[in-house]
Amino acid sequence: MELLDRIDSTSAIPKYLQVVNAVIEDIEAGILKRGERVPSINETSEMYYLSRDTIEKAYRVLRKKGVISSVKGKGCYISNSFAVDKVRVLLLFNKLSAYKKAIYYSLLKTLGEEAVVDLHIHHYDGKICSTLIQENIGKYDYYVIMPHISTNMDSFTQALDKIPEDKLILLDKNIDTYKGNCGAVFQDFERDIRRALHSGEDLMSKYKRFVLVYPREISYPIEIVKGFRQFCREMSIDHTVIGGIHQEPLVAGTAYLVLEESDLANLIIETRAKGLELGKDIGLISYNDTPLKKILDDGITVVSTDHELMGETAGYMIKHKLRERVHNPFTLVRRNSL
Repeated sequence: MELLDRIDSTSAIPKYLQVVNAVIEDIEAGILKRGERVPSINETSEMYYLSRDTIEKAYRVLRKKGVISSVKGKGCYISNSFAVDKVRVLLLFNKLSAYKKAIYYSLLKTLGEEAVVDLHIHHYDGKICSTLIQENIGKYDYYVIMPHISTNMDSFTQALDKIPEDKLILLDKNIDTYKGNCGAVFQDFERDIRRALHSGEDLMSKYKRFVLVYPREISYPIEIVKGFRQFCREMSIDHTVIGGIHQEPLVAGTAYLVLEESDLANLIIETRAKGLELGKDIGLISYNDTPLKKILDDGITVVSTDHELMGETAGYMIKHKLRERVHNPFTLVRRNSL
């Protein structure tokens, strides 16, 4: 295995994953054969001047993927059952959360054993995302990317243009500046929040004021604010946007739309402390549904997209080689807090 010239110490990809990619590339190229013995961890470490820990991590991943198997007393061998024709997917998320995990596991379930999915996080940074794209061009059959970028957008869009259109799927959000004909499963944040709130007009009518708790330090789409304000203007309801639940006193007759779980918890705590009742004195809508919100405080009303369906749709498009643009459903789920 000529690994040394393919290990880039400046790469954002950990060295052990670079080793994993190199081994799989060699199998796909026919350089390594099924049933062939691979050097031991110590042999590979010494041969390519890589730490034993790096090689040990790489071999652990290769075993988990079914690429290599261990034979007691003999060493490691390329697995006869390893399928090189599996669809390889590079999945780039902006962050990890309960909602992102729901998308990820739904995608895996839909693709099943026919695909290998490698997940990386770009932390809203266009430069990190650009590096991950450029270092992996040509290595994957599909690139599924959440384009929630708050810094270095130009670097990101330039890298995005290097991905063949038929291999790219944008997930969760559209990009106006991208002119290519790629697949997409997306939310329309401004329109979605406005329409979902209008579907609950009868519930909102008992509140005099509507407050959006929109944390400034977290990169939520600004379109949520635009859709919220548009709804309030159309309903002629007094409204404001604040950065945290403690920025103003809790007043009866007010409804709140909260994005962060911490603000959800703090609002419930403060409501109880003041002897107020959710769904009567204080209205509460939470953004994005979770199983806990179905039972918390007798049920928390939510506005949410269907995260599992988003992952399922992306997986279906990959399996059937489709290049569609699909708007993912977004609804108001009525529960007792409103």
